[in-house]
Amino acid sequence: MNKHRKKKGLAPLESNFIITSEARRHTMEMATRRVPFGHNGIAYRSKFIRTKIPGVNAVAENVAYGSQSAEGVVAGWLNSAGHKKNIEGKYRITGIGVARDVKSQLYFTQIFAD
Repeated sequence: MNKHRKKKGLAPLESNFIITSEARRHTMEMATRRVPFGHNGIAYRSKFIRTKIPGVNAVAENVAYGSQSAEGVVAGWLNSAGHKKNIEGKYRITGIGVARDVKSQLYFTQIFAD
């Protein structure tokens, strides 16, 4: 992710524990079918992150499943205008979650914030 941002002249994203916890939680909920695949609950996650991290005003999220590697997920996101916009957005911190369902299908969530 940061390799791509560097090529575009963008600052690297720094990992944040609070955002990572939210990304992991959402990913586990998708993998265990507690919520459908997608952005269900993003308003809650966004509000929670903005409340817990002073100065954060913007939050975005990418989700994926089906790929068996992080590289494959990033490649897919970079081929999607909306996901690419988040990756190249004016964000400074991030968190990533990965979970496997009972059929060994991987789910991914990346949350961006600034």
